[in-house]
Amino acid sequence: MEVWDLLLQGFATAGTPVNLLWAFVGCALGTAVGVLPGIGPATAVAMLLPITTQVEATASMIFFAGIYYGAMYGGSTTSILLNTPGETATMVTAMEGNKMAKSGRAGAALATAAIGSFVAGSIATVLVTLFAPVVAEFAVTLGPPEYFMLMVLAFTTVSAVLGQSTVRGLTALFVGLAFGLVGMDQITGQVRYTAGVPELLDGVEIVLVAVGLFAVAEAMHAVLFEGQAVESENRLSRVTMSMSDWKRSLPAWLRGTAIGAPFGCIPAGGTEIPTFLSYAAEKKLAKGTHKSEFGTRGAIEGVAGPEAANNATVTAAMIPLLTLGIPTSNTTAILLGAFQNYGIQPGPQLFSNSASLVWALIASLYIGNVMLLVLNLPLVGLWVKLLKVPKPQLYAGIMIFATVGAYGMRQSAFDLFLLYGIGILGLVMRRFNFPTAPVLVGMILGPLAEAQMRNAISIGEGSAMIFFQRPMSLSIMGVVLAILILPRVLKWHSERLR
Repeated sequence: MEVWDLLLQGFATAGTPVNLLWAFVGCALGTAVGVLPGIGPATAVAMLLPITTQVEATASMIFFAGIYYGAMYGGSTTSILLNTPGETATMVTAMEGNKMAKSGRAGAALATAAIGSFVAGSIATVLVTLFAPVVAEFAVTLGPPEYFMLMVLAFTTVSAVLGQSTVRGLTALFVGLAFGLVGMDQITGQVRYTAGVPELLDGVEIVLVAVGLFAVAEAMHAVLFEGQAVESENRLSRVTMSMSDWKRSLPAWLRGTAIGAPFGCIPAGGTEIPTFLSYAAEKKLAKGTHKSEFGTRGAIEGVAGPEAANNATVTAAMIPLLTLGIPTSNTTAILLGAFQNYGIQPGPQLFSNSASLVWALIASLYIGNVMLLVLNLPLVGLWVKLLKVPKPQLYAGIMIFATVGAYGMRQSAFDLFLLYGIGILGLVMRRFNFPTAPVLVGMILGPLAEAQMRNAISIGEGSAMIFFQRPMSLSIMGVVLAILILPRVLKWHSERLR
């Protein structure tokens, strides 16, 4: 009962007019920023950090939490309508959501994304309320061997599930891993693969790669190979979900939440792993005509599951941030910095030393989820109208936003050359049916996987047997082998029976 009493006190604090206003502004700004290709929640929170230095700590945290969720939701809009994710977490949504939009089902895709975000965010917020200390205690027992095997699982899933061939998927993955090696070695400080270019000492910016592979490549492909003809399939049917859509989306929302919430509790690379695992699960579970929609007309489960996994992960990431002071993503790292600006150190003592702030923040998560649903569902029709913008103007706008966003990060002309070079790479990959998502996953998780592997080998005193000696890492290794071997064994067996 004590938890609920504290939560009610949190609602009393977060429900004041000033704090509600900050939550609303945060959600609205976050959604608007999330809609812009290449600008994610981390950039938004970092840009707005100086604005709130004179604002009371609780209001400031509520404001940032609103931006955090709003940007995560807003990214699904451009992913679905324009196939240009505003955040790497929504690149899975782009794969099926954009195909749904081109089949005249943009409204249903946007609706399932909005409602799925609400369902997953609400369930994950309840988990934060009830189980934060328990889950964080379990997460802290995982070591480098387990984290490394989790990332190998992500690599395997991405390569095996995406694209028309595992070989192409692995090729794209290794391109991403190569990008991830550029820059200074995290442990030794040795410079690697920079070709003497100073701008590459800090590595290749993930935003550049994401925007280049998706936004720039999409615009180039449209100009060079699709022409300016209006596609008849881009018509709209409705902006609501049918009963069939609800029946297909609800289980996907729940499965996505179940996959995403645990990943938010452990520093295993953010939202990329759970969103891809959710997509893989939905693709495997789909049957009949629903299965045939994946990669063709667009399957609604392929939007509902990953979006739920994304938002569940984002919400559950508050558990290690608040209880251990461990950020599990770029955005939570910036939020940690915001806490420290106010002299507040997240960790085990936070719930006792700053109880009013913590519970007001948790209460604001409930409020923010409702605000996002109220804000975004009525605007579904407005977002869908983006499809009616003439293609020349639309893709010119995408290129302008991509260029301004890339230049704005470091005011570097080199970044623009790199952006368009990566865009050409994305164009070539698209023409030859190489999946682009594994490039991003390899680049994001590659350096993390390298660091965890080296730490694990150090723990094992130079022996790789450490991965076999830990029950959890051994179990994950078994799952990886099953993903790689079982489909081929089953295919071979079915061919023998014919």
